[in-house]
Amino acid sequence: MLPDVDSPPVGTAEPVSASVRGPADVPGLDPIPVPSPATVTSGSGRWVLEWAVVLAAALLLAVGVRTYVAQMFFIPSGSMQPTLQIGERIVVDKLSYHLHGVHRGDIVVFRRPPLEQADYSDLVKRVIGLPGETISSVHGRVFINGKPLDEPWLPQPLPVTSPSPLPDGFSLNHPYTIPAGEYFVMGDNRTDSEDSRYFGPIAGNLIVGKMAFEVWPLSDTGWMVVLSVVALVVLVLLLLALQKPRETMRATGPPVRGPPGAART
Repeated sequence: MLPDVDSPPVGTAEPVSASVRGPADVPGLDPIPVPSPATVTSGSGRWVLEWAVVLAAALLLAVGVRTYVAQMFFIPSGSMQPTLQIGERIVVDKLSYHLHGVHRGDIVVFRRPPLEQADYSDLVKRVIGLPGETISSVHGRVFINGKPLDEPWLPQPLPVTSPSPLPDGFSLNHPYTIPAGEYFVMGDNRTDSEDSRYFGPIAGNLIVGKMAFEVWPLSDTGWMVVLSVVALVVLVLLLLALQKPRETMRATGPPVRGPPGAART
């Protein structure tokens, strides 16, 4: 009997199907999820958004600190020498005077008073006389309420504190009583400083804040502040860098399981 013409010849292999079976065709094996382009784009967009939020928060924080907490100022003149040199930069604490009063000897930054002729928006001087006190200059030395003032911040030998040539009472040609709510300020360079002897005592609401420390050239305190800020920035960057791998692992799904009964290596 002749073989059926539709049957394959004896000894020939049956054609293999062109379809390739993947993990989904194997019983007990979960399919490997492949992230779609939309998922990858969404992950990148989220990363960019997180960075934008961090930068915006940092900007707002910087503006808030400058407005309410601290601000840097440049020393343009030699009126505070030798304590502060021309070109130095200082950080001014704006918060402390909301917690306590102004003290004698404080170095303060204040807005230009009405009688000051110099073209500076802000000035820096030292507080010498407090509200209600009587200040005078006797033989080149400052007296407060009739007693000589100890000024350890001045260089030795002590510079001469002379009255100004103005006819006003605050020139210290005669004893002068400081009005309530105002402060008598002077530069440490007494022979080359236009201060309250020239423009009078300053109102308390003109005071911007108290000098906290020098930023440049860097003092020990300045170095500590700079290193602390750098460490904080590095920490934030590390946290952001460690967050991205977690997002990638979550997008790839759970690990692939083998078929039941498969040996573990």
